Amino acid sequence: MVAQKAPGLAAPRAVRTHDELRRQAAERLVLASPTQSFTTQAPSHVLSVVVLEVEVKADGSVRRVNVIRRPRFAPETLQLAIDAVHRAAPFGDVRRMPEPWKFTETFLFEEDRRFKPLTLN
Repeated sequence: MVAQKAPGLAAPRAVRTHDELRRQAAERLVLASPTQSFTTQAPSHVLSVVVLEVEVKADGSVRRVNVIRRPRFAPETLQLAIDAVHRAAPFGDVRRMPEPWKFTETFLFEEDRRFKPLTLN
């Protein structure tokens, strides 16, 4: 099942560096999933950790999502993270950025299955 696009999410700005891409992606993840994410300080103990590598096309849409780290606990959080990526896309025009056009994000999940992108920590 493909996640629905978040309604009302503003168009992303073009990015020129990998850091800009990663930061914009993290911000969009939270904006596209307001009830499934949090921005406060992460708890000292999290329910699960998911690490995804997201490869994007020139326009910033998702080409591929690779799982770098699966959660040891709460395996359903893997799909929650993947769905969040698809809801937040596109991540900005990357044509002026050197290849490879990809970023890695770590999702920290709380007990209530809400996530925080580690980039925003």
